[in-house]
Order: sequence, then structure tokens, then C-alpha cells
Amino acid sequence: MLLTKSCDRLSELEEVSELLGCSSSQLTKALTERVVNTGKDKVKADLSATEASYARDALCKALYSRLFTWLVRRINESIKVTKTGRQKSMGVLDIYGFEIFEHNSFEQFIINYCNEKLQQIFIELTLKEEQEEYISEGIEWISVDYFNNAVICELIEKNNEGILAMLDDECLRPGKVTDMTFLTKLNVECCKHPHYESRGCRKTQSDKSLPHDAFKLIHYAGAVLYRVNGFIDKNNDLLFRDLSRAMYECENPLLREFFPEGDPARVIWRRPPTAGSQFKVSVGKLMENLLSKSPNYIRCIKPNDFKKANMFDETIVRHQVRYLGLMENVRVRRAGYAFRQKYEVFLYRYKMLSETTWPHWYGSPAKGVQEIFTYLNVAEEEVAFGKTKIFIKNPRTLFAMEEQRLVKIHILATLLQKIYRGWKQRQRYLRLRAAEISIARFYRGYAARQRYKKVCAATLVICSYARGWKARKLLRQLREEKRRLLATIVMQKFCRGWKARKLLRQLREEKRRLVAAIVMQKFCRGWKVRKEFRRKFRAIAGPKIIRFMKQVLKFMYLEKLRCELPTLSPLDDTWPDAPPRFKATSQHLKQMYHQWRCRKYRLQLDKVTKKKLQEKLVASDLFKDKKANYAESVPQPFRGDYVSLHQNEKWKKVMGDTPDFTFADIIMKVNRKNGKMVPQLLVMTNTVLLILDHHSLAVKYRVPMTEVDGISLSPFNDHLVIFHITRPENGGNGMKKGDFLFSSDHVIEIVAKLFLQVEGADKVDGADTKKPQIQFGTKVITHMNKQSVEVSFLDGVPNILPGSVAIQRRGNIMSILQS
Repeated sequence: MLLTKSCDRLSELEEVSELLGCSSSQLTKALTERVVNTGKDKVKADLSATEASYARDALCKALYSRLFTWLVRRINESIKVTKTGRQKSMGVLDIYGFEIFEHNSFEQFIINYCNEKLQQIFIELTLKEEQEEYISEGIEWISVDYFNNAVICELIEKNNEGILAMLDDECLRPGKVTDMTFLTKLNVECCKHPHYESRGCRKTQSDKSLPHDAFKLIHYAGAVLYRVNGFIDKNNDLLFRDLSRAMYECENPLLREFFPEGDPARVIWRRPPTAGSQFKVSVGKLMENLLSKSPNYIRCIKPNDFKKANMFDETIVRHQVRYLGLMENVRVRRAGYAFRQKYEVFLYRYKMLSETTWPHWYGSPAKGVQEIFTYLNVAEEEVAFGKTKIFIKNPRTLFAMEEQRLVKIHILATLLQKIYRGWKQRQRYLRLRAAEISIARFYRGYAARQRYKKVCAATLVICSYARGWKARKLLRQLREEKRRLLATIVMQKFCRGWKARKLLRQLREEKRRLVAAIVMQKFCRGWKVRKEFRRKFRAIAGPKIIRFMKQVLKFMYLEKLRCELPTLSPLDDTWPDAPPRFKATSQHLKQMYHQWRCRKYRLQLDKVTKKKLQEKLVASDLFKDKKANYAESVPQPFRGDYVSLHQNEKWKKVMGDTPDFTFADIIMKVNRKNGKMVPQLLVMTNTVLLILDHHSLAVKYRVPMTEVDGISLSPFNDHLVIFHITRPENGGNGMKKGDFLFSSDHVIEIVAKLFLQVEGADKVDGADTKKPQIQFGTKVITHMNKQSVEVSFLDGVPNILPGSVAIQRRGNIMSILQS
């Protein structure tokens, strides 16, 4: 997909957006715009077509790279060994060799840098290490000169001064940055380096083979000409934060894992690393990994450039051998010793070649190796003895020792076979001998056991005959004793039977005599009774029979009544029918049964329920057939607290020491002067009536129960009640004002509770307090403000809303009107 200023390939954009799991507008915005954070401000800039193309390419490279890394990591995790402990491992690193093309750019520069680092590792681990080993072991040898490419690696990767560092500086430098400015900077900083050449350097200024847009590096494999065109663009990683955030916000869950830096919660101010710096870090990690291992090198030499078989190009092969550094390696190997090994390992392998070291050598390993070479007559110039290793110069010497070792191994193998066969036969002989001894032992044991069994059997037969004779003799004696014992028992039985029969006959005779005497006495008594009562028997037989029949009927009635008694519910009014004879008794029993089950029901009630029923009972006694709206209050329970005063914190603070109340509700108090109604809070305790302001709970009137002289109500459906208050001389202002006229929906509950409170106070105090008189009438005389006022209740007045009342006062007459 090529983004230009007039991009019209929207189908490709839609397809890519669908694959990534984001909208096309979101992807377009990320590829064509860039947001730069400058402190607390954000600057939005549109990208040109070229910049957008670079951003697109950077996104593609990042997707490919991170997907490849994720896939390799998952494969490694799946095949990773989970066992703990130190284990050996082997890895294979396959890398391209040196690249020298006609036109070399940034890619060849990076690949050749990697090859320089690998060559440096090769030099350190082979050539340099080879010579250092001879020195450490104290072996005299001819030093071989080789080219150390550390100066070239330092030229490329040195911090702040290397070519990669200067390339990163140019990429991050503000202002106009081009490939030529980068080349100019290289010419300034690297002209004096012996491995750097350019037309901008004074030493190679006249070299016509060097283009003006290129520089040359003298690598260990040869000189390579690099053109700087594209170095800046290829080094830049234009994967800005906008692209990372767009990928992080895609629906594909893998993209969130690939681009963690796109998380809006993460604040990242630095620019993403360049391609060169990333490659440098990767090469550094690779070098650390190789240095921690024991690498072996496989050099692949290409025979020709046409990939044909049986075609050998000597020029190409010579060139590869030279720039791979194989000549120096061969010279080191030829100047040194072809084989080296520790004394202990060498002695263990070749000790069978000398009679003095075989089979065991108890001296030092180095002395043992010398004994082997002395025994074999090896020339002194062919071997060298180091501090810990033996060095052999000519491989033929080692091959000869291997051949002698092989012959000796065959001889030793034959000897071992001989010894083993002898040992095996001896073991077989010993097993046969042990088997013969075991068989003889078991046979002798078997024969002895058979003889013993025969003796035991004969002994058992003799013993059985002897025991049988003794047993038969004893049996005869026992049988004789048993016959005598049985004879004695039989005689005793017959004797006891004769005595028992004789006693039985005597007892039967006595029983017959006793029974005869009783019969004679019975007949005699009967004769006397019949003789005395013969005249009266017929007169008293009838009344006895009638009395008996009455008792039977009463028993049958009571038994039937017991089976048909009604339930224990006091509301069950059923009763079994009774015969006419027991009608009065049935009514009396019904009354007794009803009283009994009512008492039983009362005993089952708790105090709260009993109190509620008692209040209902008092209300029934006071209002039944006297107040028109009494029937409406019967099914309604008396709640007492209609304003939740128990939970009111203000009530607890104002009336902390006041006893518990029995009634609390908002009532309408009728004004004594004009008859207007004002809402007030009425609270009834055990001893006093409290009239309070329903907002502030300020006490306005406190009326003791004993000061309530009477209560007046109308017989109509209104909810008005008049409390007649006594007027003592020392009473409060409330009581001096006169009687109270209240209107409440719970007027029946108020009067019943007041009546019960006064009655309960009499029982507690023991004093005979006068109960308030309750009267019903249409005209009531009250005392208000030291005046006698006649209160008249009028029912059926037109123009009055149903359920409401109108109060009018004219002089000493107050009229209460209701519809």
C-alpha cells in the first residue's frame, strides 16, 4: 500500500485495518499524522508522502520483527528443559560471510560489522588463545604474527566516536540532515584512521576510484566501498508513539503484547532506538553469549560463483581463504603442536603401553607420561612437557601410539577373556558343588525324617492300644456305678411319689370338707335373708331398676358429649344437641366449657397481647351501642405510638426522665375562643397527659391523670372528645383555662387507654381514686376560660363535606356541625 498525497487505494487500507482489528480512519490518522510532546503542550503535525511512506515501512518492519521474536520465544518456551541443575547444551549460529558488492549500502555495512566482531572472537579464541596457552604452559615456540581487527571494530562501534555513534547523532540532530552531512562528519572525525578512506580526506583526495558520496573501510577481509545514500533513512526507526498507540488499541490481543509502549498509561519521552543502535546491542549480546561458551568454527568455502558441481575457481577460493583468516590459523597450527592433553587424561588412556605404568601408577601424572614416552623411545623433539599438559608435535607419533594402544587393547582383551572364562568356570564349579552338597543334605534329612515318622507311628499304635485298654476298663467301672446310681434314683422316686400321692389325697379330702361347709353356710344365710325380706322385695324392685336406668342414660349422654366436644377456640359457638331430658344440663355444661376454654386461652397469652385485648374489652364496654363509629375501630389494632416517638432523639433529650408512654399521636386541639384547630402532639404516660408542640417538642400543657374529672363524646361519627378538668386553686395555667376539646382519628383508643391508666393507678396506689365519668350526648356543658360554654353536636347539616366537621362559637355556645 503506497500512501501519497492523492492516495485512492482505500480497499487495501480497509483490508489491512480489518486484519489488524482497527478502523481505517484510526490507521490513516496514525500513518499521516504525528503528535509531538513539548513539555506540557502537544503539537500535531501532518506527515508528507515520503514521511508517511517511511512510517508505513517502519510499521511493517516492526510488525514482522516482533511477530518473529514472539514466535521464536514461544517455540523456545515450549521446548525448554524444565529440569533444574547444570546441563550441557549445543547451539548452532548460521551467518552470512563477508559481503562485497558493486554497490554496498547500510545493509552490507551492518553485516560486515557483525563479521568483524565474529572474526575478533575467532582471533581471541583461536590464534591469540593458542599462543597464550603455550606461554602459560612454558612451552618454547616461534611466535606467528596475525592481524588483530580490534581497531576496525573500535572504528565502527566506539561510543561517541564510532561510525554508528556519529550516524545516530546525525539522525537525532535538529536541522536539515542528509546523507552527505553524515559523510562530511565522518571525514572530519575519521580521516586520520588508517582503515578509513574518503575523497574528503587529504590522504586520499586524489584517488579517482573513490566517489564523492562514498567512504571505504579496510576490513580484515579487504577494502569495501560504502555509498552513504540511504544511511540516514535506513538507520531511522520512524515507529513513532502514534503508531504504537494505534497498534495497542487494536482488537487483536497479540498487538497489545507486541507494542507495550503504546499503552496510554505509560509515559515515554525518549525517541525509539535507531536500527544501528539496536543491531549493535544485539551483536554485543551475541558476543557475550559466545564468550561464555566454547565455540567451534565451521568455515564454508564457495568453490565458484555459479553454484555448479565439479567446478573449482582457484582465485575465488584463495580470496576466501585469505579474508577468512585461515592462513594465520594454519601457520599457528604448523608452528605449534598438533596435539595437547592434560597429563591425567593422557596417562589414563595410554598407561597400558608401558609395563611400569600398567595396571596402576602411583606417582605424579607427568612422571607417568614421561615413563610411557621413555618406554616407547619417542624422540625428545617430538614432545614437550608443559606445566599441566603434554604437547605432541607430529601427529604420526600420536597415530603410532594409537596403533600400539589398539594392539595392546587386543592383548588385554584376550587376557581379560581368559581370566573371565576361568572365573566363570570356577563359579560354575562352585555352584555345582554347592548344589551337590545341598542335594545330599536334603536327601539325608529326608531319609531321617522318614525313619522318624515310622518310629512315631509305631509308638502311637502302642500308646493307642494301652490307652484303649485303660479306657475300656474305666468305662466298665463307670457303667456299673451308673447302674447303681440309677437304681437308687428310681427307688427314691417311687418313695417320694408314694408320699406325695398320700399327701395329695389328704389335701383333697380337706378341700371337699371346706367347700361343703361353705355351701351349707351360704344356703343358710340365704334362707335367713329371704325369710326376713320376703314381704318387702316386690315394693323396692321398681325404684332400683329406674335409678339404674337413669344412671345408664346419664353415662351414655356424658360419654357422647365427651366425644363431640367443640374445638378450644373461644370463637367456636357450636355445641352438640342434647335430649330433652338434659337441655338444662347441656346449657350449664356449655357455659362451663366456654368459661374453661376462655380461661385456658387467656393463660396462653403474653403480656402485650393480653394488654391489647384488655384495651379492646374496655373500649367495647365504653363505646358499644353508644358511639356510631365504634364498629370501625374494632378490627383496627391499638398501636399506641403513631409518630415513632421511641426513635426520636429529640424526645430522648427533652424528656429523658419521663416515664414510658402508652399513647403518642398528632391530634387537633380546638381553640377555646374561636374554634379553630391547631395540630399538637398528645403523649399519654402512666400518670400524666402531655400536650407538646409537634415540631420542637416543647411542653405546653401537663395534665395529671387524677385531674381528669370526666370525658364527653357525641353519639355521632365525629372524632371529637372533651376532657373535663378539675380546677384546683394551685393548678397550672393550662388547667385554669378550662376543659380541652380534641379531634383525633384514634379517639376511642385515647379514651380506653386513659380509663385503663386511671384504673391501674388505683390498683398500684391502693387509693380509691374517682374514675372519670364518660357521657354521650348532643349537648355538653364545659368550662372554658372561666366561662360555662354549651357545646352542641349537630348531625346531618348540609354543605359539610363527609367525614369533616365545622366548629362555630357564638358567645357561650359552640356548635359542632357534621354532615
